[in-house]
Formats: sequence, C-alpha cells, structure tokens
Amino acid sequence: MTGITYGDAMKIPGDHIQITTDTWTEPFWQAAKAERLTACQCGACGHFRMPPTAFCPNCQSQKVNWPALPGTGTVFSFAICNKSPFPDVPDFVYVPVVVDLDGAPGARLVSNLVGMPAEDVVIGMKVRVDWNDIRDGWKLPIFRKA
Repeated sequence: MTGITYGDAMKIPGDHIQITTDTWTEPFWQAAKAERLTACQCGACGHFRMPPTAFCPNCQSQKVNWPALPGTGTVFSFAICNKSPFPDVPDFVYVPVVVDLDGAPGARLVSNLVGMPAEDVVIGMKVRVDWNDIRDGWKLPIFRKA
C-alpha cells in the first residue's frame, strides 16, 4: 500500500464519486446532504426498502415516506479490500459493509466502514453513520464503530 492508510481512505471518494438522482432516490440524497439518514418506507403498508424503488415489493403501492432514522445500525456483512476501486489512486485497505438500519426493519444500506483497523470488524457490530463530502456538494453516508 503506497501512501494511503485505512484512516485516509474515507477521504478518497470525494473527488471520485458523482451522484445522479431520479424521482425515487432524490429524497435519500437530499436528506444525506443535510446529514440525515433516511430510508424509503411504503406509505400504504409501512414496508421499508433500500434501495428505493418505484413500487413497494410488498403491496405494489407507489406511496412513499422518508422517515428520519437514528443513524445507527448493525453490520450484516462486510469484506476487506486492498485494491483501489479508482485507477488513478494507489491501492489502500477499505471495508465495504452491508448495514441493517435501526428504525427501518428489513432495510440494508451498502456503505464503507472507517476509523478502525479492518481486521477488527465483525458481523453483528453496532455502527453509527458519519458523512463524507463528495462532488457537487453531496454527502455520502459512511459508518464508524458505535
């Protein structure tokens, strides 16, 4: 690994990630811009779904709510990667995670875990959201150990 440490890895995506939105994802990204974690919830039956979709997989309704979540969750799955996903950035260690979101039963968010040694990450670990500035004023939700 040349020059980039695990702790610095959270700074990398800022110049490399560009967000595009549509009708169904815009509320998530606008909430993230305000450093508020949310998830798509069916306005008819209450079923949560991430990523947001046009129709509820439970009842097929297009009604949606975007409740504020507590910003905590549990690591459902993770990987330890040591190859940069960006061709112009030297290799570094990072930990993509799938997080079960507290306050949104059944909703999981794919993100990165930062701020701790990769070898200490375990399934079932409690995490809390943090925010990483990225292009065009958007913010990317990332997670740290709670």
